[in-house]
Amino acid sequence: MRIAGLLARILLGLMFTVFGLNGFLHFLHMKGGPMSPLAMQYMGAIAQSHMIEAAFAVQLVTGLMLLAGVFVPLALVLLGPVLGNILLFHLTMAPSGVLNGLVALLLWLVVFWSVRSSFAGLFRVRAPELRG
Repeated sequence: MRIAGLLARILLGLMFTVFGLNGFLHFLHMKGGPMSPLAMQYMGAIAQSHMIEAAFAVQLVTGLMLLAGVFVPLALVLLGPVLGNILLFHLTMAPSGVLNGLVALLLWLVVFWSVRSSFAGLFRVRAPELRG
């Protein structure tokens, strides 16, 4: 499982580093079928509001964190909402790209499992008593 976690971390890091960089440098030309009007409206809104740049920046920084193996739990926490948005976008508005999102989710889950001890405190039923 240790090798699977390492491999998944590197693949996930590469994926988000490349796509994060592509958001700024536009070196990959995305293929795919025509987007629905709703998907085009959504993409237009996040592009005009510049939220897309923030998402690309998060992808790039967390991808580099994963590749370097530093702050991996933090990178997973930051990538969670980005990955959720990618999946929801494809599931609801552009189903042709959902496979890439599912691959990223699978890799994210493998990396999460490999560092699950970092998240142990989040899954306690009762919070520890605060001492003041």
